[in-house]
Amino acid sequence: MRLGLIAMSGTRASDPELTAFGLTLPGFVERGKVVASLPSLGLLTLAGMTPEDVGLTYVDVPDVNALPELPGEFDIVAISSFTAQIKDAYALAERYRAAGARVILGGPHVTALPEEAARYADAVVLGEGEVMWPAVVDDARHGRLRATYDGRGVSFDLGLSPMPRFDLLDIRRYNRLTVQTQRGCPHHCEFCAGSRLLSPTYKLKPIDRVVAEIRRIKEIWPRPFIELADDNTFVDKRHAKLLVAAIAREHVRWFTETDVSVAGDEELLRMLADSGCAQLLIGFEAPSAAVLDGLEKRANWKAKQLDRYARAIDRIQSHGITVNGCFILGLDRAGPESFEDVVGFVRDSGLYEAQITVLTPFPGTDLYRRLDEEGRILQRGAWERCTLFDVNFQPSHMTVSELEQGLRRAAAQLYNADATKQRRRRFTNHLRQLRRSAAATDPQ
Repeated sequence: MRLGLIAMSGTRASDPELTAFGLTLPGFVERGKVVASLPSLGLLTLAGMTPEDVGLTYVDVPDVNALPELPGEFDIVAISSFTAQIKDAYALAERYRAAGARVILGGPHVTALPEEAARYADAVVLGEGEVMWPAVVDDARHGRLRATYDGRGVSFDLGLSPMPRFDLLDIRRYNRLTVQTQRGCPHHCEFCAGSRLLSPTYKLKPIDRVVAEIRRIKEIWPRPFIELADDNTFVDKRHAKLLVAAIAREHVRWFTETDVSVAGDEELLRMLADSGCAQLLIGFEAPSAAVLDGLEKRANWKAKQLDRYARAIDRIQSHGITVNGCFILGLDRAGPESFEDVVGFVRDSGLYEAQITVLTPFPGTDLYRRLDEEGRILQRGAWERCTLFDVNFQPSHMTVSELEQGLRRAAAQLYNADATKQRRRRFTNHLRQLRRSAAATDPQ
């Protein structure tokens, strides 16, 4: 059996003006280039569960419209896609089916809207892919593929995680590779479209398995840059220290996402600085108590952290670890003044990098359900607008046009060459000053 693993990549803003402005999922030019170069860890993981006698090929498809012919002849294909590119995935699925291949679709979008996806596939996989993949492959090999493989509500044990098939990649195409150390998140942010949509629980991958994956990457890339594909890596501080100590022994450069509470643990920060951690991406969302209020549904955790934001950024960056601060424009109760509030906070806080996006109601999220019930979704089913930059909802305290123009204005202020240089120069100068002060007070 010839199995093609097809990863849709390269999603861009639907609005041509935004595309021309340089936006690309899920950030502006620099971050966009990084994400566009990432392979699908989900597909590589499923490949690691596939019997050796199945012929496997991994293919990246950045633009389905630019394909003169299908990328490979397969008996069966499994397609992975962002929501923003799901319609392209459906179009590619139809082309493969017309050519005689059977098509499997899965992931968060398919899990949220299985009836929609089923129109374009021979089989849909719901929930965590590892739960149902062995049955999918076995059924496919025996010509009895079922229409639905429903693993929702079943939690996959990350202690049984297969080794992703990094060897399927042409490593020259990527500037970093991903390793997942956990799945889910104990916080419950209304807008979140992360792994918690697939995973019914928050869970950790055993550290020895994480290290084994890093070592496998090093076999094909001696000096890799690794991104941890987690929603919130350092929620469990005890586990985090064990994980960081293990990564430090592998001598790699790496990056991850976490929440602002990491700044409260000085020991962990020192460990991160010594482990090769280059940057932390942290979701600040907004510099306003009123806007943050109620954003996290379980304990209103986000709103309770606002007073710590500036100090947290300084503490993390004082260890030589840059912070990429993420902000969401268009949140409820944010008015036209909110754009300048974000720009001012980025400037005054000394953030090394900032990522601004537009509030995006992804299918399956609490946000989508609420806005849909309130009649605030502008175009139902317009998944191509789920790029994090295209507006597809009615904001509560401004017009759609004000939000669109505010995004452009804030982007122009934050991402022009002078502003970028100033942020980076400030970080470098502050770090030099701290090190000179430390050297002056060192009795040795």
